[in-house]
Amino acid sequence: MPIAGVLSGALVWGLIWYPFRVLQDAGVSGALATLITYLLAMLFCMFMLPRIWRELRLQNKDRADWWAVLLVLSAGWTNFGYVLAVLHGEVMRVLLLFYLAPLWTILFSYWLLGERLNHYGYLIIFLSLAGAVIMLWEPRLGLPLPVNPAEWVGLSAGMGFALSNVVSRRAAHLSLPAKSYGVWLGTALLTTPLLWWQGGLPDRLSAIDAQAWLLLGLLGVVLCGTSYAVQFALANLPANRAIVLFLSELVVAAASSYFLASEAMQLRDWLGALLIISASLLSGKLHAESESSRE
Repeated sequence: MPIAGVLSGALVWGLIWYPFRVLQDAGVSGALATLITYLLAMLFCMFMLPRIWRELRLQNKDRADWWAVLLVLSAGWTNFGYVLAVLHGEVMRVLLLFYLAPLWTILFSYWLLGERLNHYGYLIIFLSLAGAVIMLWEPRLGLPLPVNPAEWVGLSAGMGFALSNVVSRRAAHLSLPAKSYGVWLGTALLTTPLLWWQGGLPDRLSAIDAQAWLLLGLLGVVLCGTSYAVQFALANLPANRAIVLFLSELVVAAASSYFLASEAMQLRDWLGALLIISASLLSGKLHAESESSRE
């Protein structure tokens, strides 16, 4: 069951870009689709609220839960940024930039948790940066940087993913349901400024047809169920095994982007991907070593 939970999450996130693109073609923008689907996920998981409210009442007010606020914001940007990036960029390049997360995790762990680097940490930094340089190098542009706004957003979403993972470890006093609800809440909240800036929200809502509402509802159910499955898996699998299974998302995304969007990666993209995936695999070894040292 834990393995099935991880694989279901990888399958969903490797494919979820496609229904969001379908919704965008139907006139539902990425921001609006994100807001609606995450609000629906919260609605479908309302049965968690009594437990969460009890938990919040029992929390010591001295904690002030700034860590919870940081978790809501970082995880919210992870999901919202991911949707925006895959809507407007090449799926695989965005995902590979997103999977630089092990590099940022090491840095955030050092700054926020005081964890020191070992030889695996330095190797992860080297492999991640080397993979990014190979992927992003454009001789005519000079610096190896993302080439469009979607890639910058994908890179920042990966940073948010790394930060949310570190903050989640730091906020150990929060239960898994509270963290899951916080993720959905943060994603919905962060879409609000962009929708307010775009304007015309009532008209855009009234223009959504029945077929689009059905797809939005299905996405809300899927996000609710997938979050539970992944949280269950992470609680019952060693970190080094879970991260290997999560990499199947890249396989799903590569196949789906090729067949559904006719996107093909160049040789240098594959070389960079190999190095970034290697860094992700080594990050599992890093977690395993740190756990064994605590024991």
